[in-house]
Amino acid sequence: MSATSLIRILSADDHPLLRSGIGALIGTQPDMQLIAEAATGREAVQLHRQLNPDVTLMDLQMPDAR
Repeated sequence: MSATSLIRILSADDHPLLRSGIGALIGTQPDMQLIAEAATGREAVQLHRQLNPDVTLMDLQMPDAR
């Protein structure tokens, strides 16, 4: 599968173990790529604007989520 057809995903959660698990699951999928992880809401918004992922998985109740 070419890199241009991969689903690009941003994971945002303040729990490192959850981010790690999501990354591990995405890593098993041949059509998906974890492009970044964020630990705060502010970081998630910044990375989303910068990277323009296809999908953002985000915990809405985390530090700096407003």
